[in-house]
Amino acid sequence: MKRPLTNQQQAVYNLIRERIIHRGYGPTVREIGEHMNIKSPNGVMCHLRALERKGMILRASNKSRAIELTESLASLVGATLKIQGSITDSVCTLLGENCQHVDLADLTEQGSSFLRVSDDSLIDAQIRNGDLLVLHQQSQAQAGQLALVRTAEFGSCIRYWFPGENHEQGQVRLQPVPQAQAAATVAQAEVLGVIVGVVRMIQPLVTHTDS
Repeated sequence: MKRPLTNQQQAVYNLIRERIIHRGYGPTVREIGEHMNIKSPNGVMCHLRALERKGMILRASNKSRAIELTESLASLVGATLKIQGSITDSVCTLLGENCQHVDLADLTEQGSSFLRVSDDSLIDAQIRNGDLLVLHQQSQAQAGQLALVRTAEFGSCIRYWFPGENHEQGQVRLQPVPQAQAAATVAQAEVLGVIVGVVRMIQPLVTHTDS
């Protein structure tokens, strides 16, 4: 358990947290001093060392923006993104203060990971080369779910999962994503996880760097 913070330490931590959330990197020692009205850099460093000892932050002496939080970014923002607006016929209507939020917990919850798609073999499911599939690791799938399965015949593969009439004996129908490929009924198949989402980056994100 992390040790409790003093009021001053909490204020410094809140500033670091706010800066990382809203601009992507933490404040400098000077910025902390100005915000907290601490004239001496040593006074700021005392608070930073205390936060580090209590497991709240990490500091790297060889980096410019050296303050990092031990708390994950997903937990900082509540694993949500706001819906800024809606698009119809390429015209965007911004929602302003009345925006809604999308819960991204499925991307970050325990047991989730990514699978990178390296070709267009899943294009019939609107999954393209370069996409990241969000895989939730579990041992069961519902009928019709897209799953990562392992069989003696096909190895580990992506298939639509359809339990057969003799499912009690392990009979499962596996439907490939390409519509031109025929389904196969196998005697034994193991579910490694189900696909719960797709992440597609149109272009790389621009990151802030110090000048």
